[in-house]
Amino acid sequence: MPRIYSFFALFATMLLANGCFFPHPDESANHADVKGPASAGAKDPSVTDKEAAAIAAAMQQVAHSKTDYRLAPQDLVDVTVYQDPDMSRKVRVNTNGTISLPLIGAVKIGGKTLLEAQSIVETSLAQYVVRPQVSLFIEEYGNKTIFVMGEVGHPGSCPIPTEQRMTLLEAISTAGGFTPIAAQDRVRVLRNVNGASVSYTINTKEITQQGQKEKDMVLEPNDIIYVPQSFF
Repeated sequence: MPRIYSFFALFATMLLANGCFFPHPDESANHADVKGPASAGAKDPSVTDKEAAAIAAAMQQVAHSKTDYRLAPQDLVDVTVYQDPDMSRKVRVNTNGTISLPLIGAVKIGGKTLLEAQSIVETSLAQYVVRPQVSLFIEEYGNKTIFVMGEVGHPGSCPIPTEQRMTLLEAISTAGGFTPIAAQDRVRVLRNVNGASVSYTINTKEITQQGQKEKDMVLEPNDIIYVPQSFF
């Protein structure tokens, strides 16, 4: 299984097994008040099994969208050549879509999926290495992306504008806004913090109806926003 699935697969598995893998910060607290993740396996009593399954399904959709992602300039790619550590390295895709590797020099992978890029590198290396086995995964996205899933008009990925910040409500608006059955009082932001999965629950009604703008959380690349259905 490619490493691009690892975070999502583990998170989804723990989520279904325990009801929830992440902590549940107080909805009245803003982002700065969150102290950090609870221990793995801690169950969030506010999350029903049905909602946990829905979140897990949304995260699987995110994983698939990442697999279909096409490499772009400034993406940092980890190239691993099996049993040849001297050939393995992290390289950044340059503006013309190429990376530079030992022996084979410049290789054009821009616009390709990870599997397509992996095949290209293996074919080039085959001139110098017997049956090379190469794996690629994206260490860092050049285009900063977040994902908005669940009860919004247009679920999917959303780029964070260059040199700008994006807040929770801005991301939801970009994704088409809430559907009529969205639970606006318990929107979840899922984030990987130092290798641990953390969830923040935000009551967006406190922002839109009560003017508590400080609770409009500033997003980070790879954040996943999940908007549940109101009848969960």
